[in-house]
Amino acid sequence: MTKVAVINDTHCGIRNASEIFLENAERFYSEIFFPYLLEHNIKQILHLGDYYDNRKVVNIKAINHNRHVFLNKLREYGITMDIIPGNHDCFWKNKNDLNSLKEFLGHYMNEVNIIEDPTVLKYGNLDIGLVPWINQENEDQMMEFIRTCKAPVLGGHFELEGFDLMKGRKSDHGMNMAPLKKFDLVMSGHYHTKSSQENIHYLGSQMEFTWSDAHDKKYFHILDTDTIELTAIHNPITLHQRLIYDDINKPYDYTKLPNLDKKFVKVIILNKYDAAAFDAFLDRINEYDIYGLKIAEKFDDYLGESVSDEDVSLEDTLDTLDSYVDAVITDLDRSRLKNNMRELYTIAQALEIQ
Repeated sequence: MTKVAVINDTHCGIRNASEIFLENAERFYSEIFFPYLLEHNIKQILHLGDYYDNRKVVNIKAINHNRHVFLNKLREYGITMDIIPGNHDCFWKNKNDLNSLKEFLGHYMNEVNIIEDPTVLKYGNLDIGLVPWINQENEDQMMEFIRTCKAPVLGGHFELEGFDLMKGRKSDHGMNMAPLKKFDLVMSGHYHTKSSQENIHYLGSQMEFTWSDAHDKKYFHILDTDTIELTAIHNPITLHQRLIYDDINKPYDYTKLPNLDKKFVKVIILNKYDAAAFDAFLDRINEYDIYGLKIAEKFDDYLGESVSDEDVSLEDTLDTLDSYVDAVITDLDRSRLKNNMRELYTIAQALEIQ
């Protein structure tokens, strides 16, 4: 029996190589991921792209940190990794030839196999087709490979229409899923929330990176090459905690807050009439070793109503940007405008935490 650990979208160096996110990655690898592989004697990793975060610049501190907490562990534990480039790994948007994987993983060629062209690899008795990031230059080649591929399983870094970009938000652009329906199983990176439709599975990122990941469970996956069964292994380490404050309909018991150590905290105010009680609530939060606290209180629609946490659907920054694009009068391609705005927002987030 051969089992393969499947990961993706690890985004080394995210948030300008913030120490917070470097430490979070180290905790995931040292406390969750590698202990599981060692316990179950798993010696093969398949990485489905976006190993690095910034397509233009890879932070030296992040490279050094990743070498110690991940790459050196491959060598130490006798584990090998096959990896395809994702869009964040490629310098150019319309081709894959200049990518950070070749430039920075070259010292680990005995442990790391970089797959730049579509190919079929054998894991145990199972053939898996692997498709790097599809772009303008290689689209015909990649689609022909998908059309002719005989492997029962396909892995890639696909941008498919109709799947969840993040929790509660579906992609309105991208490739149609029809060419992928012939496979028994399709695994993909790229979108950071876990979702499935028929035979296609977006695995989601293994770690939290932004508020879009808050309360969205994260997993790595184990593929059994005999049964083609994909098992999700939960990563319990979280970085973001959203708290609802309502001193009328849902008073908080300040002694029963979740553990907020090493977390970003966002307080969403529905009703706040007792200033002393609210100050006491904030004091309780600040007793923890938190990374930061944000307070949001522009929710007039909910005032006076009895609402549970599940009822609160808040317009985040990306929602606001999309709403603006939908409302503005223009002859430009709205989907393309939204994509450009999302990319700018991602860059801005990387600059937010130093």
